[in-house]
Amino acid sequence: MSPPTGALRTGEPASARLGTLAEQGATGALSTETGIVYLAAGHIVHVESAVTPDLGDLLTHSGALAPDGWWEAIDQAGRRCRVGRQLVDSGHLAAGALELCHLGALFDAAYFVLAHDGPALRFRPGAAHWLGAVRSVPVDTVLRESRRRRELLHRIWPEPAVDRAPLARVHGPDAADLPARRGRTLAEVDGVRTAAQIATALACRTFHTLVELRRLAAAGLVAPVAPLLPAPRSAPAPAPASATVSAEPGPSPRPAAPDEPDTALLRRLLHALEAL
Repeated sequence: MSPPTGALRTGEPASARLGTLAEQGATGALSTETGIVYLAAGHIVHVESAVTPDLGDLLTHSGALAPDGWWEAIDQAGRRCRVGRQLVDSGHLAAGALELCHLGALFDAAYFVLAHDGPALRFRPGAAHWLGAVRSVPVDTVLRESRRRRELLHRIWPEPAVDRAPLARVHGPDAADLPARRGRTLAEVDGVRTAAQIATALACRTFHTLVELRRLAAAGLVAPVAPLLPAPRSAPAPAPASATVSAEPGPSPRPAAPDEPDTALLRRLLHALEAL
């Protein structure tokens, strides 16, 4: 007999838990160490990861949607979990364009959440994503595609640190004759940005960016930045003023001014905290 929908066995892999939830036709949100998978009637309807651009970033950075249109949809329909429907009904975005971008964001995030099959942490029955229904995908399809992407990237360059660490250029091999897309990707490598941040800057899907970055790494043109050694211990600094953060994931509020801190980064931090 399968365990109750909300129950998790200690250390149970996310893929195994998703298979059980699919068999049960479950609706809710499954959290892992790297993101959240949302299900409806046993199908995956959205995936969020702290290390991939979200749907709003992809739509607005690509020019498919004006930032005002995105925030307007969130203001009007976020609490009702109908942001996607609001974008289409208001005329800001065609249904086909929304579906295509949504599936790209779903599979990109699923690679980070599921490709290495970390443990499932928590399942919240009935939880819905604020985007609302756009397109559902069978669990087996998402798992199979995540494995395919992992294997493809491994064949190009077997070091997964390229996927998440800040990346720096390596001086040496000639980069003048690179294909156009690879050259644009290399131009965004600055020693600070990660693959996800480079994908956002290029308004490109994360997986496509990962393919180019792994090829650049294989060619000896980029490498992960080595982590800094911890500083010597000293007296603890005064604790900053506490801030209230909702336990439920959701869209960030509209920026108050153009020079406000990077809201995409804040969203990813919020989702990472919720996943933990």
